[in-house]
Amino acid sequence: MQTPFLSGIYRGYPIAVVVFLSTGLSVGMAQYAFGEFSGPLRQQFGWSQTELNLSLVFSFISGILAPFVGNLSDRIGLRPVMFGSLLLIAIGFLLRPFITELWHWYLFSAIVYAGFPGSTVLPAGKMVGLWFPRTRGRVMGAVVAGNNFGGITMPPLAAAVIAAVSWEMAYIVYGIIMAILGFVALVVILEDEEQVEAEMNRTGRADQAHVARAAAKAGLTVQQALSNRNFWLILLGLVAATFTYQGVLTQLRQHFEESGFVPAMATTAVSVIAGMGIASKLAFGHASEKITARIATIISVVLQAVGVLFIALSDSTPLLWVGILIFGTGFGGLGALIVLVVQEVFGMMEFGGIIGLMQVGMIASSAGAPFIAGRVHDATGSFDDSFLIVFAIFLVGIVALAVARPAIEASDREAEPASTTPAD
Repeated sequence: MQTPFLSGIYRGYPIAVVVFLSTGLSVGMAQYAFGEFSGPLRQQFGWSQTELNLSLVFSFISGILAPFVGNLSDRIGLRPVMFGSLLLIAIGFLLRPFITELWHWYLFSAIVYAGFPGSTVLPAGKMVGLWFPRTRGRVMGAVVAGNNFGGITMPPLAAAVIAAVSWEMAYIVYGIIMAILGFVALVVILEDEEQVEAEMNRTGRADQAHVARAAAKAGLTVQQALSNRNFWLILLGLVAATFTYQGVLTQLRQHFEESGFVPAMATTAVSVIAGMGIASKLAFGHASEKITARIATIISVVLQAVGVLFIALSDSTPLLWVGILIFGTGFGGLGALIVLVVQEVFGMMEFGGIIGLMQVGMIASSAGAPFIAGRVHDATGSFDDSFLIVFAIFLVGIVALAVARPAIEASDREAEPASTTPAD
């Protein structure tokens, strides 16, 4: 049913905005802003960097739950799943001010990560593919640029509230924002295929209605995907690529300060990476429609690998900024490309279940990366060696993605339904 405040515009646009905020604020608060809380928490509780970073390991909860959340969204719809997921994140943040023991920190971090599958990858993949079938790559780039919006806005927000009041109040502010967003999603999100078609017809997009219907039914089943060689190669490539999130991104704020940046400049450097990612996602999203999402992902990971190498080895501020700019260019596009690669190769028919399985594999990066970074930092006093380890992992991912056959060949030769998926 069309709500009054949406009656004059295409319903896909406000839905895209809600998904933009859902994925962006989730990532911005939990990952980009992680470094803003590291100092106050270590100072107050005396935790080591390894102990603090182990909370990031609990992102494996997201991977474990992803297939179940994906299948649930395929069965009952995304709207209730997204609402519940955003409330879980809100609860996890609102409980953090009550921390008195280390296990409390881990428990509340696990609650936040339990909400990630239904607030990030699933909304972007399902809503963009459904509402924007012909411009999927470009719109996906714009929607997932919400990650970078979160990266630009959430660390400064946390820093300001921490400086003015306390780290506890910063988490309360975060929790309130996510709870409000959950109720907005409950009102705005719509995925009924008949209503989508009616909305397209109402707004002069009748030519896209049949494309949307075909896309929703095209692709492989979960069982077919698991028997496809391409699934395992792409899984390896994406797992390697996602070491960037918990192995690099969450450590950069502290690394920059330890490399000689004053605190304000360290925060600014992270925000620069986030800001660059907006243009990067738009560019890579559009490129995925021309050169395939797989090739675009290889380029993204190559740029990140070069950037991380500069960041790890630079002994001067100018070279460090070179690394920041190169890394930011490649890093930004990855968030959109992960979803686009899965859609491109496996289609939308059982997208929720397949992307959920991919996220199970990504437990290796989400749990392993922060543990490696924490242990290396505690042993050496620096993140340099851990970044070099991530560089080597990136190389493995690049090779896996390069060896994987182009998606059009895989769909033509192994999954005839997927070949009908529109190129948009």
